[in-house]
Amino acid sequence: MKGKDLLSVADLNNKEVAGLISNALKLKRGKAPSVLRGKIIALIFEKPSLRTRASFEVAIRQLGGQCFYLSPDEVGLGKREPVPDVARVLSRYVDGIIARTFSHQTLEVLARYASVPVINALSDHEHPCQALGDLLTVLEKKGKLEGLALAFIGDGNNVAHSLLLASSMAGVHFRIASPSGYEIKGEVLEKARKFAADSGSQILLTKEPEEAVSGVDVVYTDVWTSMGQEAEADKRRKDFARYQVDEKLLSRAKLDAILMHPMPAHHGEEVAIGVLDSPKSVVFDQAENRLHVQKALLVHLFGGG
Repeated sequence: MKGKDLLSVADLNNKEVAGLISNALKLKRGKAPSVLRGKIIALIFEKPSLRTRASFEVAIRQLGGQCFYLSPDEVGLGKREPVPDVARVLSRYVDGIIARTFSHQTLEVLARYASVPVINALSDHEHPCQALGDLLTVLEKKGKLEGLALAFIGDGNNVAHSLLLASSMAGVHFRIASPSGYEIKGEVLEKARKFAADSGSQILLTKEPEEAVSGVDVVYTDVWTSMGQEAEADKRRKDFARYQVDEKLLSRAKLDAILMHPMPAHHGEEVAIGVLDSPKSVVFDQAENRLHVQKALLVHLFGGG
C-alpha cells in the first residue's frame, strides 16, 4: 500500500488487492486477531450510513479495538473548524481515522495533515471498501475472479470508479452502460486501462444496457441519485429511465449470473420491484462482506498483514 492511507483503490497494487480479498475470506471463516487491542479509531461521517458505519464499528471491536463516532454537527469539517486542524487534533488522540465525506478533496486534506492512517469510507469520487467487499462476494459465488465479466448499469459514480479500478486489477472484464453526461471520469478510466494492460482485463463503455449485460457473470447497479444530488433527482430519473435492471435485462446475462447492488436501493427506480429478492440477488451477502474485507484492511494497516 502506498503510504499509510487508503483513499482510493489505486493506492493498492494488484497483489495487495488479491491479498486483502484472500485474507478477508480467512477472517470470515476464522477468528479475528486482536491487532487493534489498545487502539482507538475515530469515525468522522458527513453523510448518514447503515452498512459502512455498522460494519466498521463491528470490525474494529472484533479486532480488539475501540472506536467513537463524530457526526457532522459535532465536527463541521471545513465549516466549524478547518480540515487540517481537525486532522492534527485527532492525530493526538486516536490511532486511525475513518472518514465518510461529501468531497474527496476533504479526505485528501485529512490524510495530508493527519499523522495516523486515514481510510475512505465513501467520498464523491470513490468507495474503495465497497469495491473490495464486492470482489470478495464475486469470488465466493463464482470461485474465481480472473476472466469473469461484470456489467455496471447506471451512473459512473464513486462506486463505479472503485469497482472499475478493482476489477481491472483483478482481471475482471468490466462493462459499464451509462447515459451521456454520466460516464466514468477520464482520470479514473486512464488508471484502470493501465491496470487492465497488466491483468488482461477488458473494459467496455457503452450507452446500451443490453450490450453491457449480454453474457456477463455479474450484473451490478446503484442508485441514480446519490446523497448530495437530491436537487437533480427528477432530471436523473428521466435520464436513467431506460437503465432500470429488470427481469428482461437480467435474462440477457448468463443463466447463473448474480445481481449486485451496494444499497440502499430505490426499488422501482434502478431496480424493478422484486428483483433484489430474486434468487440471482446476492445483495445481503454483499453487505455482510463489507465487514470481513474491512477487517482485512485494518489488519493490513495495523497488523502488518
